Amino acid sequence: MLLISGVLSACITTPKYASFDDYPVYEGNDLELTYSAQSSKFRVWTPTATKVKILLYDNGNEGGAYKTLDMSRSEKGTWTLKVNEDLKGKFYTFQVKIEEKWLDETPGMWVKTTGVNGKRAAIIDFADTNPAGWENDVRPPLKNFTDIMLYEVHVRDFSIASNSGMKHKGKFLAFTERGTKDSSGDATGIDHLKELGITHIHLLPVFDFASIDETKLNENKYNWGYDPVNYNVPEGSYSTNPYNPVTRIREFKQMVQSLHQSGIRVIMDVVYNHTSKGKGSNLDLLAPGYFYRQNADSTWSNASGCGNETASERAMMRKFMIESVVYWATEYHVDGFRFDLMGIHDIETMNAIRAALDKIDPTIFMYGEGWTAAGSPLAEEKRAIKKNAKQLDNIAVFSDDIRDALKGSWMHSQIPGFVSGIDSLEESVKFGIVGATQHNSIDYSKLIYSKEPYVNNPTQIINYVSCHDDMCLVDKLKESKPADATDDELVRFNKLAQTIVFTAQGVPFIYAGEELYRNKKGIHNSYQSPDSINQIDWNSKSSYKDIFNYYKGLISLRKAHAAFRMPTQEMVQQHLKFVDMHTPNVVAFTLTDHVNDEVWKEILVIYNGNRKAVPLQIPVGEWNLICYDGQINLSGLAVINNPKFVAAASSASIMYVK
Repeated sequence: MLLISGVLSACITTPKYASFDDYPVYEGNDLELTYSAQSSKFRVWTPTATKVKILLYDNGNEGGAYKTLDMSRSEKGTWTLKVNEDLKGKFYTFQVKIEEKWLDETPGMWVKTTGVNGKRAAIIDFADTNPAGWENDVRPPLKNFTDIMLYEVHVRDFSIASNSGMKHKGKFLAFTERGTKDSSGDATGIDHLKELGITHIHLLPVFDFASIDETKLNENKYNWGYDPVNYNVPEGSYSTNPYNPVTRIREFKQMVQSLHQSGIRVIMDVVYNHTSKGKGSNLDLLAPGYFYRQNADSTWSNASGCGNETASERAMMRKFMIESVVYWATEYHVDGFRFDLMGIHDIETMNAIRAALDKIDPTIFMYGEGWTAAGSPLAEEKRAIKKNAKQLDNIAVFSDDIRDALKGSWMHSQIPGFVSGIDSLEESVKFGIVGATQHNSIDYSKLIYSKEPYVNNPTQIINYVSCHDDMCLVDKLKESKPADATDDELVRFNKLAQTIVFTAQGVPFIYAGEELYRNKKGIHNSYQSPDSINQIDWNSKSSYKDIFNYYKGLISLRKAHAAFRMPTQEMVQQHLKFVDMHTPNVVAFTLTDHVNDEVWKEILVIYNGNRKAVPLQIPVGEWNLICYDGQINLSGLAVINNPKFVAAASSASIMYVK
């Protein structure tokens, strides 16, 4: 029998393919490893291999293989092997021979758990990774995507400061700590998030990335993590023991569980558009070149700006992306995904991911950057970019229109925006207010970037003024301030910017620490800057308590008043009416008729971008003023009966009629 097997095996020739499009597509769901106490079944997709072997190890990073086993060619470009013993606690790699050359070892691309630094795949029982009560973990309720309020944070930034009050500094477990305080006794950590009131926390990359050596964590090296190695494995440096493959998984789940128990959903920042290296990556070691786009001259395309770009339109890359996202949503209970440089991916793949997530839970949120970092061989009409967002199914894009209209150009740090007193930006501000949808009151020829609405509904737009990229809001406002602007004015500019974000239609997004007047000492790109630049200084909470309370008030306003959270373009068109105040650099609008089950009959919102108070004529009525001159109080600040109204400098005024 063995001789016959050998003869048959010797007669099988390696398939030849005219192009990547001809590669076979494996439809099964058992790629990588299927473990039980009785056996481990391995399957790897590597269609052009002449031989494939598995190397078994006793640990995740040291010593040679204690056994090497040959895999057998199977269906649709896969190779398989079944080991009839309990391999729990062991580690493995695949090694592929292409023509006459053995490539480097790889844990595979579908790998779900690894040893330190992700070099070797681990064999575990996933039942061992579940924290107590995991089976009862549920997503906090969510009705509409416009009910979301996003808070973008890096795991290390959140807790690493000496005044954070958290024990598990820089770790997933910091998000499980309760009762933490800063030096002044104010709440930090997860208690702070609950106090602030945000609904979703957006975590910068938490999959296994390349730039941090998990064996040298005492070196305190920093990176954002946009350099993927193993897409389906949590980053080991954020665990308390990166050598133990179970620890990083369990602690990630503990983090999610803790946030859910606090009423906060969890968003993962995913980076499927490129890998930390192209040639020699875990993708490329299985099917050289297949998972990446090439230019007409066969050079590797680089729309990511990181040396390579993945080819989402190829069947097995598409399959991988769909299965990976579904895996995080099911195994880890992740509630949403932010796609880095989403414009590199094709529309069909993004919509396929949306359809797969809808089968799990349609309230799982998807959004991404609707652009690329450079040109791509993928035709523009196929890209998941901002201008094509209407073709995306319930997938949101970032609004650079509102961002730069409010704070000024991201490319030119010294150019200010609407909130700093620059006029002629009113139409772009109005475009942001309607969530980049169609509205007859907007002159689209006057917008700074777009020249037409590009989303179907406000559920598809992310409104923000800063994020981890480029200057944070405080630094940008300071860098671009008018020559005579005071520190008090900078605070006014700041509050006005965030007021517009939180009262515009769409999904508001803030960068962690903005509510504490966070700065990064003017650093534009802090992806590998030290903690002294990136950490959240929790003592700023007491130093800037007025700003924190104002942000908290904005979030409370949005939560309590559904008129700011309209889910459809039709609602916005019918119930959001702009009011011409006949004053440059002033934008005003009303929200009418108890729209979206709003408790207030009519709301009037006025943004004064001028650096001086301006007299205005407001509609006749008995208005209850709840936001004025940098103060917010939902119980009321004053009652306005006179249509002659003075809007305070560089601030918002919000009032309502019952």
